[in-house]
Amino acid sequence: MSPHRPLRSIAVAGAVAALLVGCGLAPSTSPVDSVEFETPLVIPPLAESTAQNGVRVFELTAQEGETAFTGGDTTATRGFNGSFLGPTVRAERGEVVAFRIANELSDETTVHWHGMHLPPDMDGGPHQPIAPGETWEPSWTIDQPAATLWYHPHPHGATEQQVYQGLAGLFLLDDEHSSAAALPQEYGVDDIPVIVQDRDVDLETGQVLHDRLGGDGTEVGLLGNIVMTNGVIGAYWDVTTDRVRLRLLNGSTARTYSFGFEDRSVTLVASDGGLMPEPVVLDEIRLSPGERAEIVVEMEPGERAMLRSFPPDLGNPAAGFAAGEKDEFDVLELRAADELQASDEPAWTYDDVGLAEADATVEREFELNGRRINGAEMDMSRIDEVVEMGSTEIWSVRNGELNPHNFHVHDVQFEVLTIDGEAPPAELSGRKDTIYLEPHREYRLLMRFEDFANPDVPYMYHCHLLQHEDAGLMGQFVVVEPGEGLGEVPDHDH
Repeated sequence: MSPHRPLRSIAVAGAVAALLVGCGLAPSTSPVDSVEFETPLVIPPLAESTAQNGVRVFELTAQEGETAFTGGDTTATRGFNGSFLGPTVRAERGEVVAFRIANELSDETTVHWHGMHLPPDMDGGPHQPIAPGETWEPSWTIDQPAATLWYHPHPHGATEQQVYQGLAGLFLLDDEHSSAAALPQEYGVDDIPVIVQDRDVDLETGQVLHDRLGGDGTEVGLLGNIVMTNGVIGAYWDVTTDRVRLRLLNGSTARTYSFGFEDRSVTLVASDGGLMPEPVVLDEIRLSPGERAEIVVEMEPGERAMLRSFPPDLGNPAAGFAAGEKDEFDVLELRAADELQASDEPAWTYDDVGLAEADATVEREFELNGRRINGAEMDMSRIDEVVEMGSTEIWSVRNGELNPHNFHVHDVQFEVLTIDGEAPPAELSGRKDTIYLEPHREYRLLMRFEDFANPDVPYMYHCHLLQHEDAGLMGQFVVVEPGEGLGEVPDHDH
């Protein structure tokens, strides 16, 4: 591993690799192609909004587009309010938000607010479809701690395809604790969104290939040969402060990353659901698809530092290239100015006392195997679990096979109680909504269902490796009033 810029460019990747072999120097063993980091990172714009009768209103349009990723030919893509990805939505705790979401695609879509606590009919899962030419108008009150969330399509059987085409964006929440924290927080200056995704790219034409989606890639899904940040291949960011906050999102459909730097540690300040109980100093942070982490990186004047993904520990030494476990590559170069503005060491007030295991009255067990949870594939007309509002529960989740899986629960943030009976590592001490499941280990997750009883409209739980989700590795639960029975699940043609 070298801290210097990679040798191979997109145009000459194969030729230089052959030259290195001829000179007796081994090329990278990773199937991810190295690139020159010579393109400025693009910062997604903040979504515009209007105030209407005390409600903050946003407008999003899912649309077709064309994008040139390598400077070569354009390739067909999709995005929100643009050709690829979408604007960053930002709101504060306590605000009422509303959206007008227009579908200008040729097929049905949805918009799911990943990590958001909200009513099930506003969740944007497969039961809230938006037909071509139609508009969906969800509205809810933001009532959860500050966090880095995201939004993406969730149509049953087509999520992988639509996310891969580019439909995704960040949703940032603020509150009094995050605003008062000693953290870099000027968006696009020292508080940087970093959406990391991989794609299958023809290096000669710049075309994004779709041939291996839907089961023609590896067992975990498509692992691309190119990694991009915010839609940019080979991106760098000019750093102007001695500390920079990176809001990392694994927006890939299948690949798990292990982010870090060769020459420095990082400080983990937040995970999926918001600020950590205290700062955690790490060499690397593993993120599976859908997970987020906020890290603070320290820089010296004039230096360069490369954010890399090291070979992720997937808990299965036999996984190999089929799951990307041996892959190692550069992600984003940080370039510090000759003079840097000083900033404070990360610190914040944390008054969330968390949940109490003793309050749990129900424990449920979930085992993921193949494309089934507890032996059943996803059925839109079947409710798998009924949860009473106000209850605290423990969900014991297990990956019953060697292939990688993770687990995402809609509506709630959970705490990791134990992994195989042991306390979780420090990086899993914060609130989570998505967690990687190492094979044959038991994860006990503590969660509380505080609001939004609706016996007719379910939330989802599922693997967030999107090929797995589309193929049936998903279940449904409803939240009901105490003593209330199951209602009538909406009927959709899928």
